[in-house]
Amino acid sequence: LPVAGRAKAPPGPQRGRAGPRAAGAARRRKRAPEPSRNKATVKGRVVKSAIEEYHKKKPVNHLRENLQYMLKGRLVADKAVTEQVLAQNRGRKSKDQPPEKTQKKKPEGTVFTEEDFRKFEREYFGIP
Repeated sequence: LPVAGRAKAPPGPQRGRAGPRAAGAARRRKRAPEPSRNKATVKGRVVKSAIEEYHKKKPVNHLRENLQYMLKGRLVADKAVTEQVLAQNRGRKSKDQPPEKTQKKKPEGTVFTEEDFRKFEREYFGIP
C-alpha cells in the first residue's frame, strides 16, 4: 500500500540533479576558493591624497544652482505651498524651529494734549 500523502510526481521536468543546469551548479560548487591577498600588506595599494579624499567627501551646497533654477521659471508657487515645503525641510528639534513672530504692539497714543498737561499742572501744583 502507498503511504498516505506521498504520491508519484507527474511526468515532465523533475526535481533532480539530472540535466545541464545541475552539472554546471556542481562544477561551480566544487571550484576551490581563490587565496585572498593579505590585506595587512601595502603591496599593490595606491596612496591617496588626504586633500583629494576630503574634497570628495565634502558636502556640496547646491543652494545657488537651485535658486537659479527656481527663479528661472515663470510659475510662482503659492505662499502656503512654500511654507509647507519649508516646514517639511525643517528638523523636529526645537533648535531647528524658527522663532515665533510676535505681533508688535503699537504705542498707545495719549488722549491728553500738551495744553491739558499744562492746565493740570496749574490746577494741581499751582504753577502759573
